[in-house]
Amino acid sequence: MKREIRFRAWDDLHNKMYPVSDIEWDADGRMWVTTDDGKNGIELIDEEAHLMQYAGLEDKNGREIYENDILKVISEDGESYVATVKWFGDEGYPAFDLAGIPAAWCYESNALATIFESGVETCEVIGNIFENPELLEGKQ
Repeated sequence: MKREIRFRAWDDLHNKMYPVSDIEWDADGRMWVTTDDGKNGIELIDEEAHLMQYAGLEDKNGREIYENDILKVISEDGESYVATVKWFGDEGYPAFDLAGIPAAWCYESNALATIFESGVETCEVIGNIFENPELLEGKQ
C-alpha cells in the first residue's frame, strides 16, 4: 500500500494551522515551513511549531485525518466516544492509533485500523487538540 506523506503545522505564536508543502531546517535548528500556496515562507522555531503527519485516512465525510485530530467514533447502534489520533512511534509502536479510548470499548489490536477495516464503526474529525481543546475536557 502506498501512502502519501503530508504534514500540517500548528503555530503557537499566531495560533494558526498551516498546510505544509515544504519543510527545511537551518544550521541553528530553526524550521522553515512553506504553506501550500507557495507564497508565504513562515519561520517556525521548534518551540513554537507542532508538525502533524497525515495518517493516510479520511473520515466519513472525506476529511483528511491528521495526528492530533480529535475523532468522534460512532458504533452501529449510535453509541459514541471521542479520542485523539496519535503517532505511537516514540513508544515502540510505529503506527497511528487512538489515545483516550474509554475502557468500555475494547479492541484486540490497533483501534484506528480496526475501525477502518471492519466498517462497523464510523469516525468523524470534530477538531484538533490545538484549536478545540475543550472537546477533550474531562477526558484527561
